[in-house]
Amino acid sequence: MKNCRSLDSIDKRILDAVQRDGRISIVDLAEQVNLSKSPCLQRLRKLERDGFILGYRADLDPQKMEHGHLVYVQVKLESTTRRSLEKFNEAVKNIPEILVCHMLSGGFDYLLKIRTADMAAYRELLGDVISELPCVHQTSSFPVMEEVKDQTALNISL
Repeated sequence: MKNCRSLDSIDKRILDAVQRDGRISIVDLAEQVNLSKSPCLQRLRKLERDGFILGYRADLDPQKMEHGHLVYVQVKLESTTRRSLEKFNEAVKNIPEILVCHMLSGGFDYLLKIRTADMAAYRELLGDVISELPCVHQTSSFPVMEEVKDQTALNISL
């Protein structure tokens, strides 16, 4: 759902600051956006209520967490009926190794971003889980050799 509320420059600066550091204190945030503490906190809470801020999280090091093997997988379904898509969508949500799932148009139906410990763990996941997902016809795997850029912060024009 699109939000009709327009953002002013202070709202944009608040969003820019909190997406880069979700643990920023209200004192530091207020200073960065040139507001006093109370109005800054009110604006932040309103941005949360209005759905501009979906949540806060910590970015973990995949290598240290034994999830250093990154693979992108293209998935083609047997059919793209509403029922097939819904069954696949629901099943994907229950697999923790699948970090991202995008439905696309083109030569394949879905693109998955998957993290596992290593190639052996990925091979097991592919054979035992991904290939057994509802309506899967074909998969193509693309192991990542090097992560050059992995950014989650949106470019907010201030």
